[in-house]
Amino acid sequence: MPVLSSPVLRRAALGVAGAGIAGIGYASLIERNAFVLRETTLPVLQPGSASLRVLHISDLHMTPGQKLKQAWVQDLARLEPDLVVNTGDNLAHPRAVPSVVQALSDLLARPGLFVFGSNDYFAPVPKNPLKYFKKDHKRVHGAPLPWQDLRAAFNERGWHDLTHVRRDVEVAGIKIAAAGVDDPHLKRDRYDTVAGAPNPLAELSIGLTHSPEPRVLDRFATDGYDLVLAGHTHGGQLCVPGFGALVTNCGIDRSRVKGPSRWGAHTRLHVSAGLGTSPWAPYRFCCRPEATLLTLVAAPPQRPAADSGHGVSTSEVVAR
Repeated sequence: MPVLSSPVLRRAALGVAGAGIAGIGYASLIERNAFVLRETTLPVLQPGSASLRVLHISDLHMTPGQKLKQAWVQDLARLEPDLVVNTGDNLAHPRAVPSVVQALSDLLARPGLFVFGSNDYFAPVPKNPLKYFKKDHKRVHGAPLPWQDLRAAFNERGWHDLTHVRRDVEVAGIKIAAAGVDDPHLKRDRYDTVAGAPNPLAELSIGLTHSPEPRVLDRFATDGYDLVLAGHTHGGQLCVPGFGALVTNCGIDRSRVKGPSRWGAHTRLHVSAGLGTSPWAPYRFCCRPEATLLTLVAAPPQRPAADSGHGVSTSEVVAR
């Protein structure tokens, strides 16, 4: 077997290193800022209901200097959604509250629901990326962030904080029963505070959680919620073509790491891949940062479910 000469080995090593550097550069400089709007149709409303446009945003991880992201988020107001749902992790810097509020300024004029995530409460810190492959790794928190100021700004503009709260709202003529929990990733969820079936007079029931942990999703599904919205996963953040996400950073399986799926026989789950990254891991690969415009439409007549399902049939998804 021929032995490669040292120059050949050096050229091969340089080629591999160059490809790695190019990949890191693409992931950190290009794809991380290649924001995209996804559009998905979900049949969750009662028969005869008019459609409802819900803008789902999550995981902004905002810092004051991220002007490109702020401008892109601000432009989402042109969609004129009926309802905005924010599933947390808005902050990544102690002085980012004004940047988040400014980016969401026009959307805050529309009906909104929100819960917070771990990076609303605590600043991100450097982490060993290999820890993400161990679901029970020890959590390390950074300095406290001014989440109270952000909540006050959201509430002042009319958005409803659903942290351990049940609330009935009417949006675009549709009665909605909504409830949420604090971030299960930090084990702050107290589902018993909102437990029970949603208002039977509502035409739609929505559950909110930052991290889509199965123990919380199971409770929402058991109580009969139509739709649960979550974030946290970043869609895997670093994905492999043809394989998908390597990790979810929570208890759900990789097939549900982003987009719509079923949870049980009745409940739909939508996980946002989010719009940001930790400042300590500023890259995305094969997983563009995103917001999602969900068009909720009337469900077809009920029929027996084949199984709990890990996905959504193509007839139910316009774009993903």
